[in-house]
Amino acid sequence: MIGTVADISIQPDAPIPTWFGIGGRAERLARPESVEQLRRCLEIDPALRVLGDGANLLVDDDGVGELVVSLASTPMTSLDRDEDTGLVVAMAGANLPKLIVQTVRLGLAGLESLAGIPATIGGAVMMNAGGAFGQIADVVARVNALDRQGRLVTLERVDIDFSYRHSGLDTREGGLIVTSVELSLRQADPEKLRDRFKEVMAYKKASQPMAENSAGCVFKNPTLPRDLDGIGPKGKRASAGMLIDRAGCKGLAVGGAQVSDVHANFIVTRAGALARHVIELMADVRRRVADRFGVTLEPEVVVWSRRA
Repeated sequence: MIGTVADISIQPDAPIPTWFGIGGRAERLARPESVEQLRRCLEIDPALRVLGDGANLLVDDDGVGELVVSLASTPMTSLDRDEDTGLVVAMAGANLPKLIVQTVRLGLAGLESLAGIPATIGGAVMMNAGGAFGQIADVVARVNALDRQGRLVTLERVDIDFSYRHSGLDTREGGLIVTSVELSLRQADPEKLRDRFKEVMAYKKASQPMAENSAGCVFKNPTLPRDLDGIGPKGKRASAGMLIDRAGCKGLAVGGAQVSDVHANFIVTRAGALARHVIELMADVRRRVADRFGVTLEPEVVVWSRRA
């Protein structure tokens, strides 16, 4: 039964939807419909967890005890364009793929290189989502957020510590919660943007298991600690997928979780899969790559559990 606390509907023992299609539940889940309601959620539980699209998330089988906040309500997914500044203003729950399609149609360039990346805008900015063709940091002008005390924080692009799959927002001031993002996009030919969008999507469909249950790339591309023949020199960022493949991990499985035969940096889940299968498989892959190459892989997938 859904209850109400501080005018916010809270669902007990709620499923947490993720792209893996597996995992534990939330003891409590709230769907705030405004920044003010999000602030009230922080009063209920300052340690709350924010659920975006679930595309880069694995929830341990035991679930989580903190309040989980979904930003999927319509007011938290809205989009607007500031006619004075030309900036596109997206609420944190806005769907990134839908926004990409809209901006391409309007002839606004900057996001088309992120085609095929499932995320909310807030989640994409938190992890600086990107791929071979670009990253969202390239178009961020400003981020609006709440700190854990419910205070509004506005950060200019230059004040955010963006780097490869990193923004620093998750640790800044105790962990900021993105409420909206202002994007600086430029006018361009819609037809050329559409062609670029299709080109990126075609590349991903050909090289990634997009039709299967997965959370995208499991590990970040590591910086090599030493020269590795056939891979790269010390200090260069190498493909995690290539390292995993060359360590003989393609097709490796634990229970219902398997390293994809299409792209080695994807773990896909099948019938009977549990979150612990994915966690155990990730650990096995890390061990094998470390043993073979002396490289420690850092997870890109976020794991929620009662222990972290």
